[in-house]
Amino acid sequence: MTGGARVCLGQIGAAHGVRGEVRLRSFTADPAAIADYGPLETEDGRVLEIEKLRPAKDHFVARLSGIRDRDAASALTNTKLYVPRERLPRTEDPDEFYHADLIGLAAVDRAGKTLGTVVAIHNFGAGDLIEVRSQTGGSTELVPFDLTHVPEVDIASGRIVVHPPDGLFKAN
Repeated sequence: MTGGARVCLGQIGAAHGVRGEVRLRSFTADPAAIADYGPLETEDGRVLEIEKLRPAKDHFVARLSGIRDRDAASALTNTKLYVPRERLPRTEDPDEFYHADLIGLAAVDRAGKTLGTVVAIHNFGAGDLIEVRSQTGGSTELVPFDLTHVPEVDIASGRIVVHPPDGLFKAN
């Protein structure tokens, strides 16, 4: 990873109540651990700290530093929260990695032919998808991020092996 890379740990939802609390979705392995990473940064560089965190139905309710009323909380709706990559602990298991570590890796087929480059990881509710920009530089393709379609991730070699669903990467 290049210096200065950030990892998204969560996203602020709607305001909760009138005292400046917000709904918070955590993307950490242990969702409550989002409060343990220290100050979080927004995309525009604003720094926020979680002062209090409590579980709710399918999210958390958080009190953030400097946010004391509903208007200030509402202004943060959909704000993503990041930490510098180097603040995250190292992974010990070679099959465990951070999504941010996948961005920029080459996507190759089982024969080793380059299909493109990983440009993003998405989750629209039905599981993770890897977005791969075609080697020709045009469109992108979404590939399910599971063992069937991505049987190998080799961060040290800078590549993932992709077995795409039928119909993807036909132009390559």
